[in-house]
Parts: sequence; C-alpha cells; structure tokens
Amino acid sequence: MDLTAPDIRSFDAVKALAFIGDLSMGQPTDHSLRTAWLALQLAHAAGFPSDGCHAVAEASLLRWSGCTANASGFAHLLGDDVGGRESMLADQPGWAEPLSAHGGIEVAITPMMQIHCEVSGEVARMLRLAPGTELTLRHIFETFDGHGPDHLDRDAIPAPVPVIALAGDLEIFSRIHGLERALNLIEQRADMRYPRILAERLARMAASWLSQLDRLSPVQLDDALLMPAMGERAAPELIADVIDLKLPWMTGYSRSCAATAAACCERLRLGTEARNRVYLATLIHGLGRAAVPNFIWNTPSSLSSSSWEKLRLVPYWASRAGKQSSALEGAAELASYAYERLDGTGYFRGLGSVAIPLEARVIAASLAWVALRSARPWREAFSAAAAAALLREEAGQGRFDSDVVEALVSSNPQQGQRYRVSDVRLSSREVDVLRSISRGASNKEAARELALSPSTVRTHVESIFRKLECSTRAAATLKGASLGFL
Repeated sequence: MDLTAPDIRSFDAVKALAFIGDLSMGQPTDHSLRTAWLALQLAHAAGFPSDGCHAVAEASLLRWSGCTANASGFAHLLGDDVGGRESMLADQPGWAEPLSAHGGIEVAITPMMQIHCEVSGEVARMLRLAPGTELTLRHIFETFDGHGPDHLDRDAIPAPVPVIALAGDLEIFSRIHGLERALNLIEQRADMRYPRILAERLARMAASWLSQLDRLSPVQLDDALLMPAMGERAAPELIADVIDLKLPWMTGYSRSCAATAAACCERLRLGTEARNRVYLATLIHGLGRAAVPNFIWNTPSSLSSSSWEKLRLVPYWASRAGKQSSALEGAAELASYAYERLDGTGYFRGLGSVAIPLEARVIAASLAWVALRSARPWREAFSAAAAAALLREEAGQGRFDSDVVEALVSSNPQQGQRYRVSDVRLSSREVDVLRSISRGASNKEAARELALSPSTVRTHVESIFRKLECSTRAAATLKGASLGFL
C-alpha cells in the first residue's frame, strides 16, 4: 500500500510548525505570525537585501520549531515546560528560581538552546528554505554581548538574529505590559541582546507598525509573509515528526497511527481519496499536544480535573490550527474528532454516533490501537491479542465502531517512509540504538535493553551522529524519523 498524503506548500507546513511552537511557549497562536511581520518591517527599515528579508520572515516563523525537542528538558528544569517558558519569555519575576538547583541560568539553559537550534535548523534544511534561514535558526539565541550559547562575536551573528529577537520582544512585551513599558524593557536590553541602533529604530516605528499589524486581515498577513521558497512543496510527515519530539515515548507515534488508519481504510474499502484524507488527518492529529505540559502527559495515575481540561482541548487546538491554513483545514477538522466516542463520552465536543463520520471513527480507533500496542513509561505494550480484546470490549460498550475495530485489528500496516533527505546508511545495530535513544533511553539503559556494553552503545551513538550530521539526540530522532528508521 502506498502510504501518501498530498504534498502541501512549505508555507502551510511552516505555519503549522509556528502554531505548535506558539503553543509550546505558552503564547497566543498568532504570536509567531505577528513577530514575523514586525521583524520584516524592521528588516526593510534597516535596509536588508531581499534574501536577508526572506531569512528574517522564515526564521521568525520557525523560531520556536525546536520547542518540542527540548520540552522534556524544560519540564525537568522548570516543572511545567509550557508555563515555565511562558514566564521566561515575559521575563516574569522569579521564573529562573528553579534553575538554581541545576547550576543557574547559563548552565541549565544552554543545553536546551543547543538542542532547539539544531532541530530548528534541521527543519529549515528539510523544508529547503532560503539559504540564510537555516544559519539564522542555528544561531537564533546568540546575543549582541556574546553571551549566547555559542558565544559568537557580534560580527559573526547572522544579521536576522537581533532583528527577530527585537520583534519578538516587542510583540510579547507590548501585549503584556503595553507599548511604553515594552519600549523601556527593550531599551534595557539594548547592547546586550541586540544593537542599540536597531532598538532605537524599532522604538521610532513601533506604534505605527503595531497599529498597521492590528488592521491586517489573515489573508493580508499571509500575503506579506509568503516568501518565494515557502511556495515550494513539502511533505506533511515533517509536521508529525516535530509533534512527536515533545515526548520521547511518542517517537514515531503519529506516523504509525497514520499508517494504521490508512490500512484500516483499505480493509473497509473506503477508496483512495478517503484513505489519503484519513492518513493526513492522522499525521497531524497531535497538533494541540504542545499546549499540554509534559508532567500531565507523564502522569501514570488518574488526572486532576484541571489536567483533564487541558487534555480535552488538544483536539480543539487541532481544529484551530486548521483555521490558519486552507491546505490543512479539512484534515485538521477531521483530526479534531480523534477523541470523540460513539457513546458521547469523548471530547472536545462530546458528540454521539450520528455526528461522528466514519473516517473519524477510523482515526479514533487507530489511535487507541497504536497506543495500546506501544510501551509507555508506566506500562509495557499490550500484545496484539490483548489490545484487540480491549478494543472489542470498548466497541461492545458502544464507544468504538465494531466494524472499524474488526478491520483495524486484522490489518497489517507498514510504517510510511516518504520524506528522505539523504542516502544515509545505518547498520542494523545502529538502527536499534537509534530507536532506543530516540525513546529517551540513556546509553546505559540502551545497553541493558540491547544486551550491549555501554562503551559499545557510546560508539554506535557517535557513529549515528556522524552519519546523520548532528550532535543531539533530538536532531538524530528527527532525521531518523524522516529517513524511515523510526
């Protein structure tokens, strides 16, 4: 079976990733769009050439595309990866207090920045964006005073970096504190985060630009931000891979669910168009997962009412994401039914059987099937027989469609492998090690799992990094998924 979804524009993929990033950072879902427009105005005012402006717009939109990759790290450091990063961006008093137990801000945050930069740079490379976009994202946290993660000299920092930092600060601070306070905060950061001359240029135009921005329609904003390279085609699997980076134990989950749902459609003889719709919708069904802190996802016991309320909004956010992209709107709307149940006990709408289309029933059952067959931090994977018995029991109680469940458990899906960026060759043992570390295992844990010595695992990890041309496990996971290894 050819597991494919129609290619989408890079712009639609970028906007979806911007949406995920905004949720990850606790920001409104138009934060990256607004930041990109403001950054573009500043780049024009500063006399950037066209290729520099292209990099500014693209990198602004993808600035937070590495946020799912370091979510686990921020959850460890701050407790709440979403709320903690929201406080960090707003520079709220006390946001960094938890970091004192981890060596302070620089020691604790620098590794998070390095993971983020490598992953976001890889995203830009996979999307084949403007030449300067990848370089900008790989250094997006460098500062004018040389205190960024790579301590680059100010002359070595890509020109779009301080422009994007300024635009981001203006968007956040003006929204939270008002324009006057925002400009005061920006002035305090001048010659530290960004050049004073650039901050002064922004200050002169900030009120006018914010006023113009507020008057733009969504279509006008899209037209302003659509750079030439973002009109090219992109594979939607990349969106799924970035979504799944948030939780190590979900590595490959969205692709596996999409392959399973497509195979179920084949069994049900729903036709090629329906199968492809289901495949795309299932790929992106987790768009809203980024809004939920990792500590909730990692809770093995019953959740509190407040935690459940956050989870119930995950499919709602998927629906909202579709509203920002006409190319993904239909798929996102279908994906937003993923957790509805025929007896009305699902979410977020709480619909009953008549209101849930067959394609949505396929997605819902497929997600449950793959989840049951996958290991979680608090339990082992269910066997195929045990998972099938549980699904049939749920169907018997009126929660899942019985015909869908029977088609599902009798199918034999294969992982989709469509987006390839190179001819990398990993040995079978290297693939085993990559799969283990991509799920969050340390070298010692991978050694125990694979009956290898820790030194052998370390050697394999070094070889994997060299072949995949990366230096972090998150980037290796993203590239491994794109190549079909995971």
